[in-house]
Amino acid sequence: MGVTQTYSFHSNGKLLITGEYAVLDGALAFALPTQKGQTLKVTEGANENRWQAFDANGDLWFDSATLTTETDQQIAQTLQKILTTATLLNPNFKDKWLHSQVQTHLEFPRLWGLGTSSTLINNIAQWAAVNPYELLFKSFGGSGYDIACAKSNTPLLYKLEGGKPHSYPLRFLFPHTHQIYFVYLNQKQNSKGGIARYRSVTKSKRKLAESITRLTEQFVLAHTVTDVCQILNEHETLISNYLSMPTVKERLFSDFNGTVKSLGAWGGDFVLAISETEDTPAYFASKGFDTCVPYNEMI
Repeated sequence: MGVTQTYSFHSNGKLLITGEYAVLDGALAFALPTQKGQTLKVTEGANENRWQAFDANGDLWFDSATLTTETDQQIAQTLQKILTTATLLNPNFKDKWLHSQVQTHLEFPRLWGLGTSSTLINNIAQWAAVNPYELLFKSFGGSGYDIACAKSNTPLLYKLEGGKPHSYPLRFLFPHTHQIYFVYLNQKQNSKGGIARYRSVTKSKRKLAESITRLTEQFVLAHTVTDVCQILNEHETLISNYLSMPTVKERLFSDFNGTVKSLGAWGGDFVLAISETEDTPAYFASKGFDTCVPYNEMI
């Protein structure tokens, strides 16, 4: 057996607070890295090439040695695409991953949509010594804000200019974080479908991006819960009108005494809920949504 070397890489999860959809067309977006993310542990020089993925409970959910289901095959193809793309960016990487044992460990539930793919891509980019944005754009596509979060430990502003990513760390504090919750809608959202819907709309994307940028700039300067809620409500209305879709509050939570804001692609994953008067966890539990994470536990 030859000499082995062990490495470990970590990336943070992500939540997009402002700028969903419009960030693809140059809008300024505000995003938060989450406390929990994903770790990738590599043993280079191993006798076998094997990839194992473990969920937040420590249970094995993917093993390249046993591809028994169609889902396993799809995951393997996705993984192969990322590794092949990384090799195109750094040809020296191929020999590494072909002779390595790899374990990934998620810290959040897979279905939460906090960045299972983006944390993996950023970890592989670190291992391969390639630009994580290039790896994302050439393999998955997307705006790249999730990669900015994967690399960051602070809130950030994110913008695509001429197709190039720009990330700006912020010292930002939400007012009254004890009134803020992240509520899981019990369904994983496929962001590709949402993006396709956005792309199909023929109304001006430049005007939408300008309006969203203005709201993001106002948002990071807001000092009161009232101001934050007003800006987020306006943001919801803008996207709702653009997509010709009802807001999540109109659709599911019209009697909630506060603000409910979609995060990322509309229709699934998490929403942000803020109320100065409501018992927020009790309200959402009464509607059948039991995963209501306090701000300070998520961020």
